Amino acid sequence: MTTNPKAIDEAGALMLAFAERTGLSSAREPRRYLWTDAFAVCNFLALARATGDPRYGELAQRLVDQVHHLLGRHRPDAGRSGWLSGLGEAEGEAHPTRGGLRIGKTLPERGEGEPLDERLEWDRDGQYFHYLTKWMHALDQMARATRQPRFNLWACELATTAHSAFTHGPLGRHGRRMVWKMSCDLSRVLVPSMGHHDPLDGYITCVELRATATALHDGPSARKLDDAVGDFAAMLADRDWTTTDPLGIGGLLADAYRVAQLMRRRALADETLLDGLLAAAHAGLSQYVRQGDLRQPAAYRLAFRELGLAIGLAAISHIDVATSSRVAALTPYAPVGTEIEEFWLDPGHRHAHTWREHLDINEVMLATSLVPDGFLVLS
Repeated sequence: MTTNPKAIDEAGALMLAFAERTGLSSAREPRRYLWTDAFAVCNFLALARATGDPRYGELAQRLVDQVHHLLGRHRPDAGRSGWLSGLGEAEGEAHPTRGGLRIGKTLPERGEGEPLDERLEWDRDGQYFHYLTKWMHALDQMARATRQPRFNLWACELATTAHSAFTHGPLGRHGRRMVWKMSCDLSRVLVPSMGHHDPLDGYITCVELRATATALHDGPSARKLDDAVGDFAAMLADRDWTTTDPLGIGGLLADAYRVAQLMRRRALADETLLDGLLAAAHAGLSQYVRQGDLRQPAAYRLAFRELGLAIGLAAISHIDVATSSRVAALTPYAPVGTEIEEFWLDPGHRHAHTWREHLDINEVMLATSLVPDGFLVLS
């Protein structure tokens, strides 16, 4: 996808600044946040392929290591130390994702018995399922790029842990249920509601991991995901994925492209899922564009959510399976992604407080929109 030298240079500058600012390539205190770091790994891989510069591949591997050693362990203020899994040091090093990974929020998680403050909860640590799936995907992209099975093995172990911790209840008409947020050690539920797209993220990601495991090492980790795939698949029945949130729409489009790639590789055969994703994305996108949010000034916009849409829109022209009518309906919206990208490339718009307050995630997501193949293409 990425052929524009100017876009590659801009993305490289953004990612090198991010690495220095967050303590990845500097002596600064490391600052890790799981969602942002997942996209950052993919960006470094894309830049490594596009430029041939080995430092980007080194930064990707260093970031994986730093995330595991910071977010795979208890917070310094948690009153305990070590790996979230409770494993000893040596075994924890070998299986750093077995206890899940913290979000990386500034405030500690809500204490047991402490009442829920919905506003404050957004700033509290814990574990999110949809952040874990992003990290699984980043690890899987590392495995595909480096041909090193250990990254996929870590992703599979994280998937098994997350499936066990976040799903609950007996099988019913729509399968089991999920919770949205767990404590850092996965011992208790912090927010019991189910994320709109969490079962979808779980299903597609586990199918992806299973396909990579089969291709790279054909190990037992691939078969261990069968239960998770079955559970998540049962939760998909008769669900409407439509959303008017730009980040959610972009996620649907990115998922549609992953599904199309997995179908081409015969890792997934359900064409109805792809059709449903494209239909939901079109319904949400047409409504979102009519709302006029993209005509607002920078101070009233959240860049990373819009850029999530731009990333998904970059995939439309590459979905080349038997869904031509759905893709044709979405194609006229492709320029919206360019419009979003150009808006946030304007230095004047990056003076807005909404950009500065979310600098790391905004810059990383902008870089992803400039070099989207690291995140989108299953290499």
